[in-house]
Amino acid sequence: MNSHDALAPVPLPAALTWIDTPPFRLAEEAVLTGDPDAVAFAAELLRARTGLALADGDGARISLALVPGGQAESFRIAADTASVALTAPDAAGLFHATHALAQLVRRDRDGWIVPAVRIEDAPRFAYRGVMLDVARHFFPVDVVRGYIDRAASLRANALHLHLTDDQGWRIQLASRPALTERGSGTAVGGAPGGFYTRDDYREIVRHAASRHMIIVPEVDGPGHTHAVGLGYPELVEAPVLGPDVLATVEELGGEPPVAGTPYTGVAVGFSSLRIRDEATYDFLADVLGELAALTPGPYLHIGGDEACGTPAEDYAEYVARVTALVADLGKIPVAWHEVGAVPDRADETVGQYWDHVSPRAAAAAATRSFAKAGSRVILSPADAVYLDMREEPDSRGSLWADGHTSLERAYGWEPADVLDGVGEEAILGVEAPLWTESSTTDADLDELAFPRLAAAMEIAWSPAGAEGREWESFRRRVGALAPLWRRLGIRFHPSPLVPWVEEA
Repeated sequence: MNSHDALAPVPLPAALTWIDTPPFRLAEEAVLTGDPDAVAFAAELLRARTGLALADGDGARISLALVPGGQAESFRIAADTASVALTAPDAAGLFHATHALAQLVRRDRDGWIVPAVRIEDAPRFAYRGVMLDVARHFFPVDVVRGYIDRAASLRANALHLHLTDDQGWRIQLASRPALTERGSGTAVGGAPGGFYTRDDYREIVRHAASRHMIIVPEVDGPGHTHAVGLGYPELVEAPVLGPDVLATVEELGGEPPVAGTPYTGVAVGFSSLRIRDEATYDFLADVLGELAALTPGPYLHIGGDEACGTPAEDYAEYVARVTALVADLGKIPVAWHEVGAVPDRADETVGQYWDHVSPRAAAAAATRSFAKAGSRVILSPADAVYLDMREEPDSRGSLWADGHTSLERAYGWEPADVLDGVGEEAILGVEAPLWTESSTTDADLDELAFPRLAAAMEIAWSPAGAEGREWESFRRRVGALAPLWRRLGIRFHPSPLVPWVEEA
C-alpha cells in the first residue's frame, strides 16, 4: 500500500490511479461550475468539510457535469494541479462523486488540498440499503432525515423503514385512523411512542429523493402485529405464549403480552393476524393501497418473519394473498426469507435473507427458492450487517447473532459466497438493518452504525476483486474519514481496530 492509499474513498472505487503531480489547492477563490443542483450540494458539503465558501470566485475550477453514457450511478473524478472535474451520466452519480471528493479533501501545512487522482467508479449491486426500525423506538422526522444523509454519504440508495411491530404502529393512514390513535403511544420499555403523519412520510420520501435514495416501507405480518389489535382487535388472534416468549420475559423482565394492552417488551413470535377472516384482507388492501400511493419507489415490504403464532397452512395462505395484493398495486413485494418456504407467492417477490453468513439449512433453502423462481435476494446476514449487534463485547447493542460483531467481522464476508445457488446474478443487493430495542436517540444510531455501515456499503458497492478491497486497506481508509465524520457531526464508535486520524 503506497502513501496515498489511506486517502482512497470509502467505498473503494472500481479503478483509482494516483497522479504524480502537485495537488489541487482549495481556497476561497475556487469556482464551482456545472450542473446547478450538483454545484449547490457540493458547495454545502465542501463548506461543511473545510469551512470554505467555494460557490463564487475567479480561481481554479471544480466542475460538475452530466455526461451521457455509462452505468446508472457511476462517476468519474479527474483531479490535477489546475482543476477538478466530476462527471456522471445521472444526478445520482454526481452526488456520489461529490461525497467521494469530500473524502479526498485533506489539509497540509498550506491549507486544503485534493490529491491528483483519476477515479472511475460504478456500483457492484443495484440495491444498497439500510433499515431503520422506528417501531421498537420511535424517531422523529429530523432524525430520519439525518440517518438518510449519513447513509447516502456512503452510497446507500434505499432506506427500508420498519414502520409496524408489536410495540407500535408508526404511520398514520386515513383509511384506518385507529392504528395510530390507539396503537402508536408506546415503545420498548414504556418509552414514548409516536407516528408519522402522511405529510411527515411525504417529507421523508422527499428528503430521501434529494439524496438519491428510495423509501421501502414495511408493514410486517402476519406476526409482529400486536399493535394492530389495539386499534382493530377483531383482526388479531390472542397472543400465543410459547416457551420462547416466556423465556424472553423471564430473562429480560417486563410482563407477557396481553390482548388489547400495549406491549413494551422485546419478545417475538406471539402475535398473528386472523388469516381466515376476510376482514383481514380488507384491512390489508386499505393499508397497503394507501401506503403504495404515498410511496413512489418500486418496493413494498410485507415482513413475514417470526410468525410463530401462525399455523403453517395459514401462513402460506397469507403469503400467497398478500404478495399478490402488492403485485396488483404495481409494486414489487419484498419479504423476509421465511416467505421463500411458500411456493405459491407472487413470482417477482424479493427475498431478504437475515440468517448468518454460514447459513442454517432451513434459511438457506427458503432463500434459494427466490433465485430458483427467477427473482432476486437482498442479503442482510445478521452476524455481519445487523448494526444493532454490539461492536465490542461491552458496547451498546445485542449479542444474539453469535456474539458481538466487530468491524473486521462486518467487513469479512462475500455476498456471492453466502448461499449455494444464489450467485452474483441473483443478488439484488445488500442491506444493513438497525433494530432499535436498545436505541432511543440519534447518538445511539450513530454509535451503532458507524463505522460498520461503511463496511456494509463497501461490500455492496465495490468490486470484490478491486485492488485494495481488503481489510488492512479498509481500516486505514475508514480511519482517514474521522475528520470528515466529526465535521458532519457523526458520533461514530471509535473502534480500537482502526487507526483514527486526528486533524488539526
